[in-house]
Amino acid sequence: MTYVLIIISAIFVNNIVLSQFLGICPFLGVSKRISTAIGMTGAVTFVMVIATIVTYLVQKLILDPYSIGYLQTISFILIIAALVQLVEIILKKVSPPLYQALGVFLPLITTNCAILGVAIMTILKDYNLIKAVVFSASTAVGFGLALVLFAGIREQLDLVDLPKGMKGTPIALIVAGLLALAFMGFAGLA
Repeated sequence: MTYVLIIISAIFVNNIVLSQFLGICPFLGVSKRISTAIGMTGAVTFVMVIATIVTYLVQKLILDPYSIGYLQTISFILIIAALVQLVEIILKKVSPPLYQALGVFLPLITTNCAILGVAIMTILKDYNLIKAVVFSASTAVGFGLALVLFAGIREQLDLVDLPKGMKGTPIALIVAGLLALAFMGFAGLA
């Protein structure tokens, strides 16, 4: 039952983008097309889960035993940066069109505060490794859900005749606010 609560809470109730406002840059930047949103979701999911595992092990096996917890943030950032480079190399070989579509936003995963936030939250919540992986995977699914929903809405908005002053960023921010309000409806679930 604990894992079900972690999953529902991470995806819907405490959505990393719409409730905690982490990962806004890729949310707004890569959400113009569903295909790029799905690709970014895959990349973020991979990096988030692997980063959570590696940072958890670094925290428990190195930082805590040697009482050097003050190095947590810098070590976590370095680990995430290395993993993003790995994802970039893999995407360049496996899917060049997706690599091109993600463009500048792929290196921005390095500075995506959602990934660092999840790595730190798993430590703060004192999860064991399995709960940490479930939490990070669920958070990535919640990130992807928000990203794909937002991309779908933005694709539909391109087909609508909007007033000139509302096109682009203004309507995107209004839609993002409405999505955040919609996700607040899940607050009573967990």
